Parts: sequence; structure tokens; C-alpha cells
Amino acid sequence: MKVSIRRRTLTLRSPLVTAWGSLTERPLFELTVETAEGAVGRGEAAPLEPYDGVPEAAVAAALGAYRPVLEAGEGVRGDRLYDQCRAVADLPQALAAVDLALWDLAGQRAGRPVASLLTDTPLQAVDVNATIGATDRASAAAAAAAFARAGYSCVKLKVGVGDDAGRVAAVRAAAGPAMALRLDANGAWDVDEAVRMIEALAPAGLEIVEEPVHGIYAMREVRERTAVRVALDETAAEPGALAAGVADAVCLKVSRAGGIASLLVQASLVRAGGAEPYLASTYDGPLGVAAAVHAAAALRLELPCGLATLEAFTETSPLPVVDGAITVPARPGLGL
Repeated sequence: MKVSIRRRTLTLRSPLVTAWGSLTERPLFELTVETAEGAVGRGEAAPLEPYDGVPEAAVAAALGAYRPVLEAGEGVRGDRLYDQCRAVADLPQALAAVDLALWDLAGQRAGRPVASLLTDTPLQAVDVNATIGATDRASAAAAAAAFARAGYSCVKLKVGVGDDAGRVAAVRAAAGPAMALRLDANGAWDVDEAVRMIEALAPAGLEIVEEPVHGIYAMREVRERTAVRVALDETAAEPGALAAGVADAVCLKVSRAGGIASLLVQASLVRAGGAEPYLASTYDGPLGVAAAVHAAAALRLELPCGLATLEAFTETSPLPVVDGAITVPARPGLGL
């Protein structure tokens, strides 16, 4: 197969401020594979070192190491080709690009969208939440009001970054009582602080608090001490976390999972542990978000997913949000 790898950068319309840092640009790697018959599959690697600790250089090196494996992979089954790449470099963020490209290729060959390859009854559209990163009350309220007018049923507010109480109150007032309000602390608090903050913010009506603390044991303690539902995000990467039963929900990510196939396995583990899975992107590019939309549709997820992130970039989104949902691409493969 022919293989090409290129780095690209997406620019955010405004800086995203979180507990782990500020983001203004999003570097990505795109992997393209082409068979002798001319079928093309594309995948994406989306490391974000301040968030996941994975350097770009490590992903670039892994993708370079996969190149000869993929070039010699004409006629090899996709799952075996993926395993061969993993044997060379077991780095989920890089393997995700291989997995996505192979699913895209499979869909192109079959003339079917990836979601319909995964299940016979995928959702036609995936509900998504909007994300508010504003650090002042007025801007947060304005964003919440705009998202409500746009038809979103859920907004997520980044907390642990400033005037949390004031911004939560402003968002609730602007969004209205029917809007589901999700908070994301990115592990900014310790256990006692998390319990104190959640109890103080709970009167605003919270759908869920995502990653209030880092760590399985800390999450278990927070869950035991508060009535508000909590979700794992970064902690989901810890060994044993997915089925540990320490949270009410778990946020899964295509990049962190190493692709669609591994993500589906992770979702099964989460459900087996009694929690509810949902998906989000780490401000991935179009290919990563498209893959997550197909996976969410196949899993028939009920919680709104954090996949509306393409709206944050200056580039036009190929997966627009309409009335708070993204329509699953109907074209073959990933559909882009």
C-alpha cells in the first residue's frame, strides 16, 4: 500500500482555558493509505501533551515506524495489520490513526458508512454538548444563551479555573432550567475541595461533574460523599479504571483508546461495571470527530457526547451541529 503522513495545525477561534493549561492551536497528524486498486483510507493521530502527556515527537516516530508495516500490508486483514503496528510501537494516540484509516478503507471498499459496519441499527444522529471555556461571567452567560438558541440540550462548563460559582450561576440563568449543565474540572481539585465545590454548585442543577479529581481512589471517595453524578475522564486511562465502578459515567476518547475497535471494547467494560459511557474529543480534527460520531451511533449512547468541538476552530466544520446533534455521515467509510 501507499502510505503518506502529514502534520497539520488547526487554530481555535478563541483560547480554551482549562485546569491543565490554555490551548490556542491544535496539532494533528493525518495518515493516508491507498491500496493497489485505488481505495483510500484516512486516519488521524491527535496527541495533546498538556492533557495526555504524549509528545508529538513520540507519535511522529511511531507513525514513521508503522509506515513499512503498512506498505507491506496489501491483502492483510485490518485487525492483523493493526496488531503488527502495535507490536512495533504500542502508542494509542498513534495507533488510532492506523485504526481509523483501516475502518475508513473498509467502509470505502464495502460502500457503507463505518457505523453500519459496526452494527445493523446505528443512530442516525448523535446528541452533543456544547463547551463553554469562558473565564468571566458575562462571556459564559452569552455563550450559554447562544447555545440554548442553537438548540443544544446540554452545555459543559470548564471549572477549576476561576470564578466557578459566579460562572455556573450565570450559565444556568442564561441557558434556562431545561438545559442540562455538565461541569468539567479536569482534576483541578483534591477530594475535600471537590466535595465542597460540588455541594456549593449543586443548587444550580448539575447533570454530571466530569473528572472532579484525578485517581480511582479519589474518585470513589468523591462519589461516596456527594449526591451529584460524577464521571471519569483522564482517570479512565488508569489500569482497571473502566470497570472499577467508582463513577456514574465514563468519558471515552478515540485517541486515548487507540481507535474505534478498542473504544468499543472499553465501552463494554464501562457498561459491565455499571457506569454509562459517553464519548468526547480532545479537540480532535474532523477525522477523529467523525470516527467518534460513528462509534457513538453504533453504541447508541444516550448521554450527550462532547463532539461539537470542531465548531471551536476557524476552519469550517464538515460535521455541523444542528439542534444539538451531529448527523452520522452517510457516505462510505468515515464519510469525509
